[in-house]
This record gives sequence, structure tokens and C-alpha cells, in this order.
Amino acid sequence: MFAALVDDAAIFPPGDAPVPYAVRAHALHRSAWYADLVGTFVCSDRRLPELQRALDDQDGAEQLALSLTITGGAGAIEPALTWVQRDGRLALRGVEVALRDEADLAHNARRVTTVLATALPDGVDAFVEPPRLYGTGATAGWTAALDEVAASGHQLKVRTGGLDPAAFPSERELAVVINAALDRELEFKCTAGLHHAVRHTADTTGFEHHGFLNVLLATRVALDGAAVDDVEHTLGERDGAVLAAAVRDLDADRLASARRWFRSYGSCSIDEPLADLTALDLV
Repeated sequence: MFAALVDDAAIFPPGDAPVPYAVRAHALHRSAWYADLVGTFVCSDRRLPELQRALDDQDGAEQLALSLTITGGAGAIEPALTWVQRDGRLALRGVEVALRDEADLAHNARRVTTVLATALPDGVDAFVEPPRLYGTGATAGWTAALDEVAASGHQLKVRTGGLDPAAFPSERELAVVINAALDRELEFKCTAGLHHAVRHTADTTGFEHHGFLNVLLATRVALDGAAVDDVEHTLGERDGAVLAAAVRDLDADRLASARRWFRSYGSCSIDEPLADLTALDLV
């Protein structure tokens, strides 16, 4: 049900774990009873030297399954991939690259997918992140960019939070993105802010966080043909018992179909989603 759902983004905000600590903690997660929950280790291209130095102290460790975040746009993709592939301790599983918010967004998407077509190794997934909509609805340029990503056969990366309130999309905006992804048969992963199972207001910051169970169920109802209003309603549900019951009611095929499209999400904590799933009696 939740296999490889949570990618380990411990070194990213707000966790900001030191790379050596995060690498050791990831190894412990991968050997724990809940190891199946844990996906790849997420690292940016700028921090690859730190990661490699940390691995120097891990003699005899297994290959590290890596999702690489590219920070420099299309021109940075090929050098970063070459760098990773030269290190036999790194098993590249995914590449994540954000589109610059330019006037011709489809052209930007085409540049990125063109580079990926020649540089991406076989068996490695690429997740392309479009700019946020910020409540404007899907614009022509934004949808054209998603069309380019879909035509390339790559996947989508969806930003669900950040370090300030404006970084968190509303339920409506996220519903529009999910529906747009599924309309184009785009698998997607989420990033930032999606630490807990259920939508909630954070006690410490007052930020409105989406829940990963909300996203899973919203994906399912969208696949069932629900309108954006119904997807938005599912994303807004704050009762964990209601969400857990809805997940339990899904048969294996419908659940597997939802997970096919909602692939994973990056979290700076593995303990928090695990604790939530345990409390809701889902693991």
C-alpha cells in the first residue's frame, strides 16, 4: 500500500540534516522493519561533493539509491548525470528538474526534455516540475508545458509546500494540478510540506499543510472521473479516521492504480509519516 512512498529528503529544509548524519540515518531506515516505506535518498547536484565525502566514511555500504535534484536548468543536467554515473556507490533512480518560470514555458519544457532524451540513462525516471499556478488556474502556457512533458514520456513533480505560507498551494490549485496530470497520463511525485498523513494546520507556524493520504485519495477520486470540486473536497478533509477508512475501503486494484500515478513524495522526516500511519492503524 505504501511501498517506497516516502523519499528521504532529510538534507532539505526544514529538516536541514547534515549530509553525513542523513546518510547514516538512511542506512538505518533501509534496514528497519518499515524499510519498504522508504524510497530514494534525495540530494541536489550542488551537494554531491558532500554526499560523496559522507560515503567515503561508509566503507562496505550498499549502493545508495539516489534521486538527483538538478538546480541549474537544462544546461546542468548532463554534467550532473555524468558526475553521478562515475561513482559506483551511487545508484541513480530518479532525476528532478524544475522549469524556469519564463514567458514561453513550453519552450523551456522542450529544452529540458530534449536534454533528458539524450542524457538520461535507461531505467532512470525524470520528474519535471512546472511553476506554481498561485491560484490563477491552468494557463495556456502552463498546460502546453505539461503537454511537452507528457509527450516526452517523463513524469511530473508537484510542489506542495515550502518555508512560507505562500509556498503552499490551496486545495483548489492542487486539485487542478492533479487533474491536469492525470488527463495527460502523467505520473507524479510531490515535494515539500507533505510530512503528515492528514491535512492540518501546523502548530508551530500556522501553515496549512496537505496530507499524503489526502493526495492519495484525491488521485483515486480523480481517476474515477471526479470533477475538480470533488478532488478539492478530498484534499481538504481533516479527519484522519475518515481518510483511513476510505483507504481501507479501496480494493487492491484501485489502490495500486492510485499509487501508479501518485508515485512518492519527498519528506525531510521518515519518522513522522511512519508515526501517522501507525496511529491510523494503516501499518
